Amino acid sequence: MDTTKKDISLIVLVGLVLFWLGNWAIAITDPVESNYTLTALEMLRSGDYVSPRIYGNYWYDKPAFFYWELIAAYKLFGVNEFASRLFPGIFGVIGLVITYLFTKKIYDRKTGLMAAGILGTCFEYWLLSKTIITDLTLFVFFGGVLITFYLSYSTKKRNYYYLSYFLAGLATLDKGPIGLLMPGFIILVYLAIRRDLKEFLHMKLLTGLVLYVLTAGSWYYAMYTIHGMDFLENFLGVHNFLRATQSEHPQWDVWWYYTMIFFAGCLPWCWTLPAAIIKYIKRREMPVFDQTTTFLLTWALVVNIAFQCMATKYTTYTLPGLLPIAILMARYLYDREKLVKITVGVMLAVYAVLTFTLAVPACSNEGYSSKNVAAVYKDRVKDNDLVVSYGDYKTSAVFYGDKMVYRLEHGDQIADMLPDGKSWNAKNVMPFMALEELPTDRDVYLILNNRKFDVFEKDFNVAEWELLEGFKNARVYYRKAK
Repeated sequence: MDTTKKDISLIVLVGLVLFWLGNWAIAITDPVESNYTLTALEMLRSGDYVSPRIYGNYWYDKPAFFYWELIAAYKLFGVNEFASRLFPGIFGVIGLVITYLFTKKIYDRKTGLMAAGILGTCFEYWLLSKTIITDLTLFVFFGGVLITFYLSYSTKKRNYYYLSYFLAGLATLDKGPIGLLMPGFIILVYLAIRRDLKEFLHMKLLTGLVLYVLTAGSWYYAMYTIHGMDFLENFLGVHNFLRATQSEHPQWDVWWYYTMIFFAGCLPWCWTLPAAIIKYIKRREMPVFDQTTTFLLTWALVVNIAFQCMATKYTTYTLPGLLPIAILMARYLYDREKLVKITVGVMLAVYAVLTFTLAVPACSNEGYSSKNVAAVYKDRVKDNDLVVSYGDYKTSAVFYGDKMVYRLEHGDQIADMLPDGKSWNAKNVMPFMALEELPTDRDVYLILNNRKFDVFEKDFNVAEWELLEGFKNARVYYRKAK
């Protein structure tokens, strides 16, 4: 076995252990993970693998690729936490492998191993490789687009460009138009810096875009054929355009947001950036970058700056910029191989401990998941019984309880909460029920957020409700039909 195969085998083995360890015990959390798992579960049960759906309604938040991953995992391992976290871990490992191979190609084996080790032990990368979201899949396809572009551009083997278009198509199936637009913008900026925009004449644009459309467009065409303008208005209008122009979380729409994410997400390696800056300041000279370094810096900076300019900020958006950052960190630490090895070894142990001392107990907390809450009523509830939630609706209750949960609100407030196609209310696709219309002829199970207990006492006749079990963040009540 040659050294490359040995290196890949080691990376795969360590990566799978790191990213799969303890996943069977980490509960599905709200609000994001449960949306993905419940959508995939409903698609699986319906037998419709084209149209994502949740609470029995069509759901246009994301394209289908990640749901297909979850469906495949559920078919292989059943509907459980390990299966739900299977593919994020797999793509996490693939991300390490392509980082190693690319870095080895443009630099050398030592830098490739260091880059893979640095990337895999960055806090954000470890965390997202165990989290049920689309971002590790996007990381691989996004990175693949730019890696194959650079290999084609730097070696003049331009057939690699076809692979770029194919991977952009897969990225678009995973996350939407950003899978093409952001890598394309990075390439445009890089070629502009190089003053080589004529390269676009050699990038197989016509045939490449045909390949892209065939790869990504089949699902989009099917969705438009089935759902018409409702799909376009919600998927493109709300979940893409609205995210870019209107902040979903205004408190985080600040200029320093992704700087903070960098230093937190790149722990324990983030110190290398200020160290490198200080080094060049002390030299009192402007750094001169070669073609490869310019490409890596362009990739990293454009990702972070472009997403900083968008209104909605998410901790995961800049993850694709972590690949070139890891390579640049490996180059900076090239002569400190022992330090890198020790740090990687220590962090592997730290993450193993954190999995069982932090991730498992934290995700089981009722503030993050309704797994324990759903267990209270799951074996008691009958077909005609009603399950309602008051104070804090959690999709994980539907996933774990295997029963529809209605969001209980005052009747005169519901109209302002329903999806309207023009605001973030479009995400409120769960079933609502007016508090005043809560039926008395059915057994009712009530999930109550503890912060709403005072309001609960005002809105309900507490004497009618039996407390089944209380947790730190929630309580479960039962009212027998009259």
